[in-house]
Amino acid sequence: MRDLSDAEIDRFREDGFLLLDDWLDPQEAEAAAARFEPLFRGDFETGLQPDEWNWRAGRDDPSLTRQICNGWKADRAIARLVLAEAVGRACARLMGWPGARLNQDNVIWKPPGARALGFHQDDSYQGWVEPAAMVSCWMALDATSAEGGTLSYVRGSHRWGVSPPIAQFHGPEDFTRELRDAAAAAGTGEPELVPVILPRGGAAFHHGATWHGSAPNRSERPRRALVAHCMHGEARFAEGKVGPIYGRYRRFGSSEMEESFFPRLWSEDGRRSAFLAGYLEG
Repeated sequence: MRDLSDAEIDRFREDGFLLLDDWLDPQEAEAAAARFEPLFRGDFETGLQPDEWNWRAGRDDPSLTRQICNGWKADRAIARLVLAEAVGRACARLMGWPGARLNQDNVIWKPPGARALGFHQDDSYQGWVEPAAMVSCWMALDATSAEGGTLSYVRGSHRWGVSPPIAQFHGPEDFTRELRDAAAAAGTGEPELVPVILPRGGAAFHHGATWHGSAPNRSERPRRALVAHCMHGEARFAEGKVGPIYGRYRRFGSSEMEESFFPRLWSEDGRRSAFLAGYLEG
């Protein structure tokens, strides 16, 4: 992981995303990818179940993309990547924030034959947070290809405003329907889709209002990725709004976000959640 240049930050702010070939050491990416099979069969290194475990062998449709949310709580190999200080620093700098903390992570496994993921905006799901804005670091644990159903971004779509959540996230028949509607409402003409083509260890950063999704995996190789979704370093729970999953971490009578559940990754004044050093050493 490395620092971002001013030119890269400018490109992100213009396009709504940034692609980097050189984010993770390929060996780091390979080691994290090796944890996917144990995680999805329920072998949790820390003994803790992640907050969301959306796909289980023998229970769920094998044609769906497999997803775990907050795998960092279940496995330190995942945690070392999504909780890295460099991730927080990059996300904060891209958004012009004084700091960044983790909102949640995603462990994404799209096997051969897996169906599409609907085009959406991450900020559509953040009404329970104030400010309701995210930026994400998407790390490729396998080399990506268009045939393999890689992520695609819509250039400049972070300037369209935020639409409601889409009707179906996993495996929709028409995975660009809401995107087309949003483009028509914004008066932009045909959306410009940019596929995320990266080597193993590459990364893509995207603004929370950037439209993105992915086509089916028509290749013979899996597409595995880790995503760190970051929010403003001083984010709080929004008043009068309920986060149906992560609202469980809200204390009665307070809007403060506890760092044990939403770790502070980096800030300009040197703050980083104190527990991380010991936890990541394991």
